[in-house]
Amino acid sequence: MVFTDKISLSTKGFTDVIDITDKVGKIVNNSGIQNGLVNVFCSGSTGSITTIEYESGVINDLKKAIEKIAPSNIPYEHDKRWGDGNGFSHVRAALMKPSLTIPVAKGKLTLGTWQQIVFIDFDNRERNRNIVVQVMGE
Repeated sequence: MVFTDKISLSTKGFTDVIDITDKVGKIVNNSGIQNGLVNVFCSGSTGSITTIEYESGVINDLKKAIEKIAPSNIPYEHDKRWGDGNGFSHVRAALMKPSLTIPVAKGKLTLGTWQQIVFIDFDNRERNRNIVVQVMGE
Protein backbone atom coordinates (compact mmCIF):
# COMPACT_ATOMS: atom_id res chain seq x y z
CA MET A 1 0.00 0.00 0.00
CA VAL A 2 1.12 3.57 -0.70
CA PHE A 3 -0.28 6.67 1.02
CA THR A 4 0.71 10.19 -0.06
CA ASP A 5 0.04 13.52 1.63
CA LYS A 6 1.74 16.91 1.86
CA ILE A 7 2.83 19.44 4.44
CA SER A 8 2.53 23.13 3.55
CA LEU A 9 4.95 25.56 5.20
CA SER A 10 5.70 29.27 5.16
CA THR A 11 9.41 29.85 5.63
CA LYS A 12 11.72 32.79 6.34
CA GLY A 13 14.59 31.59 4.15
CA PHE A 14 18.27 32.03 5.07
CA THR A 15 18.68 28.57 6.66
CA ASP A 16 15.29 28.59 8.39
CA VAL A 17 15.05 25.27 10.28
CA ILE A 18 11.52 23.95 10.92
CA ASP A 19 10.67 20.84 12.95
CA ILE A 20 8.13 18.77 10.98
CA THR A 21 8.36 15.56 13.04
CA ASP A 22 4.83 15.75 14.45
CA LYS A 23 3.34 16.53 11.05
CA VAL A 24 5.11 13.56 9.45
CA GLY A 25 4.07 11.34 12.37
CA LYS A 26 0.41 12.32 11.90
CA ILE A 27 0.59 11.45 8.21
CA VAL A 28 2.12 8.05 9.06
CA ASN A 29 -0.69 7.51 11.58
CA ASN A 30 -3.36 8.55 9.05
CA SER A 31 -1.90 6.16 6.46
CA GLY A 32 -2.77 3.11 8.56
CA ILE A 33 0.52 1.54 7.50
CA GLN A 34 2.11 -0.42 10.35
CA ASN A 35 5.42 -1.53 8.81
CA GLY A 36 7.27 0.03 5.91
CA LEU A 37 9.01 3.25 4.98
CA VAL A 38 8.15 6.92 4.91
CA ASN A 39 9.85 9.21 2.40
CA VAL A 40 9.81 12.95 3.09
CA PHE A 41 10.64 15.04 0.01
CA CYS A 42 11.07 18.78 -0.54
CA SER A 43 9.95 19.67 -4.05
CA GLY A 44 11.77 23.04 -4.03
CA SER A 45 15.35 23.28 -5.33
CA THR A 46 16.61 25.33 -2.37
CA GLY A 47 15.37 23.23 0.56
CA SER A 48 16.48 20.12 2.38
CA ILE A 49 15.07 17.43 4.67
CA THR A 50 17.25 15.87 7.39
CA THR A 51 17.23 14.75 11.00
CA ILE A 52 18.87 16.66 13.85
CA GLU A 53 18.46 17.21 17.54
CA TYR A 54 16.08 20.17 17.32
CA GLU A 55 17.77 22.28 19.98
CA SER A 56 18.96 25.88 19.65
CA GLY A 57 22.65 25.05 20.15
CA VAL A 58 22.63 22.36 17.46
CA ILE A 59 20.61 24.56 15.11
CA ASN A 60 23.05 27.46 15.52
CA ASP A 61 26.07 25.15 15.11
CA LEU A 62 24.55 23.68 11.94
CA LYS A 63 23.87 27.14 10.50
CA LYS A 64 27.49 28.18 11.17
CA ALA A 65 28.85 24.99 9.59
CA ILE A 66 26.68 25.42 6.49
CA GLU A 67 27.83 29.04 6.13
CA LYS A 68 31.47 27.86 6.20
CA ILE A 69 30.85 25.11 3.63
CA ALA A 70 28.80 27.22 1.18
CA PRO A 71 29.19 30.91 2.15
CA SER A 72 26.37 33.27 1.27
CA ASN A 73 28.70 36.20 0.58
CA ILE A 74 30.79 34.92 -2.35
CA PRO A 75 30.02 35.00 -6.09
CA TYR A 76 28.20 32.01 -7.62
CA GLU A 77 27.86 31.21 -11.33
CA HIS A 78 24.11 30.72 -10.81
CA ASP A 79 23.80 34.37 -9.75
CA LYS A 80 25.56 35.55 -12.91
CA ARG A 81 23.04 33.70 -15.05
CA TRP A 82 19.82 34.42 -13.15
CA GLY A 83 20.65 37.50 -11.06
CA ASP A 84 18.57 36.31 -8.12
CA GLY A 85 21.40 36.12 -5.57
CA ASN A 86 20.49 32.66 -4.32
CA GLY A 87 23.31 30.59 -5.81
CA PHE A 88 24.48 29.70 -2.31
CA SER A 89 21.05 28.25 -1.49
CA HIS A 90 21.16 25.85 -4.45
CA VAL A 91 24.63 24.63 -3.48
CA ARG A 92 23.57 24.12 0.14
CA ALA A 93 20.45 22.20 -0.87
CA ALA A 94 22.46 19.97 -3.23
CA LEU A 95 24.89 19.12 -0.41
CA MET A 96 22.15 18.45 2.16
CA LYS A 97 19.77 16.59 -0.22
CA PRO A 98 16.02 17.02 -0.77
CA SER A 99 14.67 13.86 0.85
CA LEU A 100 14.87 11.48 3.77
CA THR A 101 13.58 7.93 4.22
CA ILE A 102 12.71 6.58 7.66
CA PRO A 103 11.55 3.08 8.63
CA VAL A 104 8.06 2.72 10.08
CA ALA A 105 7.57 -0.04 12.66
CA LYS A 106 4.32 -0.77 14.47
CA GLY A 107 2.81 2.39 12.98
CA LYS A 108 5.52 4.70 14.37
CA LEU A 109 8.55 6.53 13.01
CA THR A 110 11.75 4.79 14.13
CA LEU A 111 13.60 7.92 15.17
CA GLY A 112 16.20 7.98 17.92
CA THR A 113 15.46 9.69 21.22
CA TRP A 114 16.93 13.04 20.13
CA GLN A 115 16.16 12.89 16.41
CA GLN A 116 13.61 15.19 14.82
CA ILE A 117 12.78 15.58 11.16
CA VAL A 118 13.47 19.09 9.95
CA PHE A 119 12.98 21.07 6.78
CA ILE A 120 15.71 23.61 6.09
CA ASP A 121 14.99 26.47 3.70
CA PHE A 122 18.20 27.89 2.27
CA ASP A 123 16.67 30.44 -0.10
CA ASN A 124 17.35 34.17 0.23
CA ARG A 125 13.73 35.11 0.79
CA GLU A 126 10.48 33.92 2.34
CA ARG A 127 8.76 31.04 0.57
CA ASN A 128 5.68 28.86 0.70
CA ARG A 129 6.82 25.25 0.52
CA ASN A 130 5.16 21.90 -0.03
CA ILE A 131 6.74 18.83 1.46
CA VAL A 132 5.57 15.52 -0.03
CA VAL A 133 5.25 12.66 2.46
CA GLN A 134 4.82 9.17 1.03
CA VAL A 135 4.28 6.15 3.29
CA MET A 136 4.81 2.70 1.76
CA GLY A 137 4.24 -0.65 3.39
CA GLU A 138 1.60 -2.85 4.93
